[in-house]
Amino acid sequence: MVMPLFDTASTMDASTALPLGVSVPRPRSGSENPSQSPANVAVYAPGVTSLEIAYKAPGGEWHCQALPNVTRGVHHGLVDDFPYGSRYGFRATSKAESLPLSVPTLDLDDEGGQPLLLDPYGRAVDQREGFLTSVRLASEFDWGADQRLRLPWRNTIIYEAHVRGQSMLHPDVPEELQGTYAGMAHPAVVEHLRSLGITSVQLLPVHFHLDEPHLQNLGLTNYWGYNTAAFFAPHPGYATRAAQEAGPQAIQDEFKGMIKQLHEAGLEVILDVVYNHTAEGGPDGPALSFRGLGEDTYYRTDGNGRYMDTTGCGNSLNFGEPRVVQLVLDSLRYWVDEFHIDGFRFDLAVTLCRNAANEFDPRHPFLVAIAADPVLSDVKLIAEPWDVGYGGWQTGRFPVGWVDWNDHFRDAVRSFWVSDSAAIDAGGQGGPVAKLADALSGSAGLFEGSGRSRLASVNLVTAHDGFTLNDLVSYDRKHNEANGEQNRDGHGDNRSYNHGFEGRTEDEDILARRAQSRRNLMATLMISLGVPMITAGDELARTQQGNNNAYCQDNPLTWLDWTRTPESHEMLRSTKRYIRLRKEFLASQPYDFPASDGQSYLHWFDASGQPMSMERWNDPRHRVMQHLLGSDDGPLTGLLVVNGTGADVNVTMPQFGDDGTAPPRTFELRLTTSPQHELRQGSRVASGETDVVEAYSMNIYRT
Repeated sequence: MVMPLFDTASTMDASTALPLGVSVPRPRSGSENPSQSPANVAVYAPGVTSLEIAYKAPGGEWHCQALPNVTRGVHHGLVDDFPYGSRYGFRATSKAESLPLSVPTLDLDDEGGQPLLLDPYGRAVDQREGFLTSVRLASEFDWGADQRLRLPWRNTIIYEAHVRGQSMLHPDVPEELQGTYAGMAHPAVVEHLRSLGITSVQLLPVHFHLDEPHLQNLGLTNYWGYNTAAFFAPHPGYATRAAQEAGPQAIQDEFKGMIKQLHEAGLEVILDVVYNHTAEGGPDGPALSFRGLGEDTYYRTDGNGRYMDTTGCGNSLNFGEPRVVQLVLDSLRYWVDEFHIDGFRFDLAVTLCRNAANEFDPRHPFLVAIAADPVLSDVKLIAEPWDVGYGGWQTGRFPVGWVDWNDHFRDAVRSFWVSDSAAIDAGGQGGPVAKLADALSGSAGLFEGSGRSRLASVNLVTAHDGFTLNDLVSYDRKHNEANGEQNRDGHGDNRSYNHGFEGRTEDEDILARRAQSRRNLMATLMISLGVPMITAGDELARTQQGNNNAYCQDNPLTWLDWTRTPESHEMLRSTKRYIRLRKEFLASQPYDFPASDGQSYLHWFDASGQPMSMERWNDPRHRVMQHLLGSDDGPLTGLLVVNGTGADVNVTMPQFGDDGTAPPRTFELRLTTSPQHELRQGSRVASGETDVVEAYSMNIYRT
């Protein structure tokens, strides 16, 4: 591919190659009104010789105009009569066919397929008239005193939610607001989040996305939204009907209004972003934007034009290309500056950090650029630290400033409380306590090599992808038949346990044991060091009827069911209790706890109150341990006692001190995950004395 450095056309204008997208040029004189200036249009299109813009002002006709200048692959020009609200897109032409600057009328009605290419920097996408166009938008919005909240990681509790699913069935949200940005910020939804105790709402993708062809053929949609087509545009399908009818500006304003209202409630907004691939799919997919502008530059190829796919979605954006890195950085900055977003969770983040050899590089220019950026380095950065390529699992290797989804935590907690219980109930044995202890203590060894602390671990038991918490304890196998793929999709390693019956049951004994397991999982998540993440609905014992890959189910299967049942009421009450306990403990510790090991301590004891030996750590017959944690300057010490066996155990409270001769301490039972909580809460026991920990449960004390 030969990319001209400068245009050779005889007709030039005073446009600039930067900023990319549509912008207002700098006035030529102090008296010129910028709103009446021609628009500066610039698009990186290294794969084409010449480019024209087709545009339509509100109420006007389609026109087109060549972009006469090319600067290092950026085609740019000045466009008159291009006000806010105008729809537009691009078309590649040869030099011989390039249109003059006289803006002739353009008729797109008879065009087949997608006639125009979207602007990679387009602020909105319009789907009227049967094809996609970008839309020029103004950025004005009355933010008042709103600003990002900047909550410290140690106090953060993440709630992963879907804009549509969160309010679609909420009985107190008006029907016209259900499933929308406005519904997400409705007082009834906000009150639930506030009373729950979470601090940060992490929204599944809200960038403009499209449905894959195979889903369209099945009559399904990409509900999760991990198929982005425009990195600067909110998804219009989540706006109210009134906003959609009013147009893209109203959609943008509704989105910003949601953020403003969540901030007023003290809740951060984190966006799940998909920069690893685009909706254009594999090489046989549609040309929506990047493919038509410069396929070999925007996408990673092997040098022979063959796509290198580390995402499983047909393509991978090429982060070895500076303009691709710039695109993503500009997009991130836009959402922070214009929408006051508090942070981002990066889907398949390893793909964003692969070097020229297609290997993960923790010093990749993308990561370095974010670390050096005064805006982006100041927001929350969460990595999904894997992709599907070679060497794709990189948990613990992202640099300082990032936190990672911790799959080690997920697997250890599920194994100990769920699949190990299934093995024990079947007459076998579970695993030892060592991996659970590592999870409880923040997986410090996993993150130490990258220079990060325990706060680099985002602890999760469930996420949007996989079983819900309730299904994890109700199904032995996945049930994804509704997805139209003969149940072949979805992960097979779920570490789940149905407790004796597959799916829904009225058996009270089974229901009680499932509730016990749910409490153990949620309590472990909340009392572990690191940053906890709850999946929306887990606090309500939500079920997806065993579907562990419900990405294409936009229906009551995935929407939160707000119907009050004994199970949902009990789970909600327990979750609130565990969150309060976490906050109470952290509030009593120094500000740098648990990031600094200098003043904090973690001690481990066996059932007899003696320090854990290596033999007991690794012996699956010993599934009882005590975890004492606190800090030298903190007034409150916590003691967690875990019983992973199928029988009640009498545990001797530990005695601790520098020389082992400290005076006895009194431990107050704050909660137990057993059904005896209401009866036993507040009971006291001294070090050296014994207390009972019921089968498959935890006791949590303070002293």
